Amino acid sequence: MDWFTLFVWAWMAIALITLISLIFLKIRAPYGRHTNNKWGKLMDNHWGWFLMEIPALVTFPLLVIIGPADKNWLTWLLVGMWTLHYFNRTIIFPFRLKTTGKKIPMTIIFSGLFFNGVNGFINGYFLGYINLPDETVLYYAPNIIIGLLLYFIGIYINHSADTRLINLRADNKEYQIPRGWLFNYVSCPNHFGEIVEWIGFSIVAWSLPGLSFAFWTFCNLIPRTLNHHAWYHENFEGYPKKRKAVIPFIW
Repeated sequence: MDWFTLFVWAWMAIALITLISLIFLKIRAPYGRHTNNKWGKLMDNHWGWFLMEIPALVTFPLLVIIGPADKNWLTWLLVGMWTLHYFNRTIIFPFRLKTTGKKIPMTIIFSGLFFNGVNGFINGYFLGYINLPDETVLYYAPNIIIGLLLYFIGIYINHSADTRLINLRADNKEYQIPRGWLFNYVSCPNHFGEIVEWIGFSIVAWSLPGLSFAFWTFCNLIPRTLNHHAWYHENFEGYPKKRKAVIPFIW
């Protein structure tokens, strides 16, 4: 097993350990509605989000562009899919947030920098330095069609849920119970959409690095979602009891 493959498998093992630790130790990452000052110095959440996400936006496409491996249309499709998500997450989303005075701990920012940097490196390095593209890959290959469908469904769900949450706080600075659409079924459809989106990406990529990022997305967002779900029940007496956390009708 070469060093890169070993590194990716080790990174996925860390994801699993993270998932288990966060769930069983009931650790609530201190940002958003869970923010507190026990995790170190705080900074403005708009710029905090920007700093956390920018390594992924820059690292992945840069490594693909400068890497010596041959590229084909599928390579650039994956670059486009990645960039579309992270341009929104880095440049647009943070400054759409209708929050004033909200802070995020520097500990979380540095954790996000590391997380996004490693994931951007793994996928960018693979496409830029290792991957030997198959020139016979068809535009209508089943994994590409299915993956793209899931990817754009996930983006739609994620963006629509984010927009509804942002608008919910436009005229009221206090948190409220989101209602309607997928919020009738799960507490965090934005997280559900992002998980679906990166599963789609991994199916299109059909590679271990693509799988590793989908797996990390799941392991990172599930504990966060469970925390949100518990927080709603703790803070709103009338919170819908039949509403699941992230996967409609299941979890």
